[in-house]
Amino acid sequence: MGFEADICADWEASLAALAWQLDCGIDEALGEAPVNRYEVVAEKPAPHASQPHQAVAKSQLRGGATLEESPPAPKADPVALAEAAAAAAGSLEALKAAVGAFPHCELKKGARNTLFAEGNPAARVMVLGEAPGREEDIAGRPFAGQVGHLFDRMFAAIGLARETPDAAKALYLSNVVFWKPTGDRAPDPADIAMLMPFTARHIALADPDVIVVMGSVALEALTGQRSVLRARGKWLKAYGKPVLPMLHPSMVMKSPEAKRDAWADLLALQAFLRGKG
Repeated sequence: MGFEADICADWEASLAALAWQLDCGIDEALGEAPVNRYEVVAEKPAPHASQPHQAVAKSQLRGGATLEESPPAPKADPVALAEAAAAAAGSLEALKAAVGAFPHCELKKGARNTLFAEGNPAARVMVLGEAPGREEDIAGRPFAGQVGHLFDRMFAAIGLARETPDAAKALYLSNVVFWKPTGDRAPDPADIAMLMPFTARHIALADPDVIVVMGSVALEALTGQRSVLRARGKWLKAYGKPVLPMLHPSMVMKSPEAKRDAWADLLALQAFLRGKG
């Protein structure tokens, strides 16, 4: 009983001492070493440009150690990579393989097929469209479906076809973009610029007598002109080749009055191939 009374007395004395300290304004514990609260801590100087080792990023490791990290490598230019891949292709087969292996166009990830070309590579006429649509992507060939059916009828009217071994009567078909854009939208200018080195090399290797560009996208990609409605009926030039702008078959399907212009352009192509153009 006396031991418990002593503990209680010590506890009350300690509590009274603590209350007295609070009344005196003492509200924190003190350490053994004195601390000057008014001392200004000097800031660590920023790394100087003349000290290259300080410009290297560091990762903090456990225990305070640091690990130097190399700066990120510069991002590769996809156009330059396409130019190098296209220049290295010495044949149409090699160019087709280079296009299929090119990993930098995002359109490739959402497409079923890579549409490189169709028809006779020795043809005098090379036809360039803009990009595969849904039906072309499913079929794995350019100008497919109803649009392709009208396309074949249009050129059959002047004796040309994609399915013939006779180079004088054949067509060679491709697009300036090899993969279907998402949502059947028009290709972005960045996608076209990225893939144009392949198209330029394609034209050089196929070496046609004339290029027919169908639609405004293909027209702008080759010539810089934006309106096929304004450009059609006129002969242009690109990559050292005569270029004939024509309305895309999809536009002819939507606007029956455009059939007259399409027929006039087909006759102009026929005259050119006969040596009258």
